[in-house]
Amino acid sequence: MSGMRIGVVGAGAWGLALALAAHRARARVRLWGRDVGELAATRRSARLPGVELPREIEIATELADLGDCDTLLIATPAQATREICGMLAAALAPRPMILCAKGIDLASGRFLSEVAAEAAPGFPLAMLSGPSFAADVAAGLPTAVTLAARDGDLAAKLADALQGPNFRVYDSDDLSGVEIGGAAKNVLAIACGAAAGMGLGASASAALAARGFAELQRFGAAYGARPATLMGLSGLGDLMLTCASPQSRNFAFGDALGRGAAPPAKLAEGAFTAPALVALARARGVDMPIAEAVAALVAGETTAAQAVENLLARPRKREA
Repeated sequence: MSGMRIGVVGAGAWGLALALAAHRARARVRLWGRDVGELAATRRSARLPGVELPREIEIATELADLGDCDTLLIATPAQATREICGMLAAALAPRPMILCAKGIDLASGRFLSEVAAEAAPGFPLAMLSGPSFAADVAAGLPTAVTLAARDGDLAAKLADALQGPNFRVYDSDDLSGVEIGGAAKNVLAIACGAAAGMGLGASASAALAARGFAELQRFGAAYGARPATLMGLSGLGDLMLTCASPQSRNFAFGDALGRGAAPPAKLAEGAFTAPALVALARARGVDMPIAEAVAALVAGETTAAQAVENLLARPRKREA
C-alpha cells in the first residue's frame, strides 16, 4: 500500500502527528488546517513543539486541494465533526474517511460515526483509536492503535496504508466497539485525574480505573460493542494510558478539578463527552455512577469531595 495519497484534515498536535506517521508509512501526505500559513513557511507549529515537518508533507490551504487524496484522516476535535464533515462533503467527492477524534457529539447526543454519516453521506467511514499521545507518535516512538470499519476489507486496506516502522495498526470490523472505547475512556480519565488532584493515592486511582472499565463494558454491551474489542487497544489499552498520565489532557483537566483549581482554558474532550455519555447510558438503563459523577463535577453541580463521598456511600454489591 505504499504510495497511497492520504489527506490529513486538522493541523493541531494530533493532525501533525498523524501526518508524520503516514509519511513514515511511505504514504504521500497532504495536510490541511484552518491557519497553516506559518506552518507552510517554517514547517513547525507551537501545537507540537520541537517537531519539524518534512518537506515531502504538502500543506493545503483549501479543502479542495485534497481532491486527489485516496483517503482522509479527520484529526479535528470531536465537537467539530459535523462541521468539518459537512465542509468536506461540499468540497470533495466521496472517499474513505477515518475519524481520529474520541468523543460523543454533545449537541445531538450521537456517536461521531453517526454524525459523520449524516453530514457526509456516501463517504465510507472508519475509526482510528488506541493508546497514543501525539508527542509519542510524532517522535516515532512505538505505538499501537486499532483502525475499525464495518467493512472489514476496507479496515484492513486502510490499516496497511498507515502501518509504519513504529506505528502498528490493527484492523477490526467492530466500529462501534472501537468508537465507544475511545469516547468513554476520556470521561474515566477525568475521574482518575480528579482523584490524583485530591491526593487520594494510587489505590483509589486503581479502583476508579477498574470500576470505570466495568462501566465502559456495561455501556458497550448495551450499544453493540464486542467484549474483546473493549479489552483491546481502544478500550482497556487507552484507559491505562490516559488514567495514569498528566500528559493526558483529560487527566490534567480532572487533576485541576480535584485540586480546586481553574481547569485548563482548552476543555478536554471528556468534558463534552461526559453529559452525552450519561444521557446515552440512561436511555438504555446502564448504571454508570462514575460517569455520572464526572458529568456533575464538570457541570459544577457537585464538588470533587462530594462526588467521592457519594460514590463510597453506594450500597455494597457483589463484583460482576
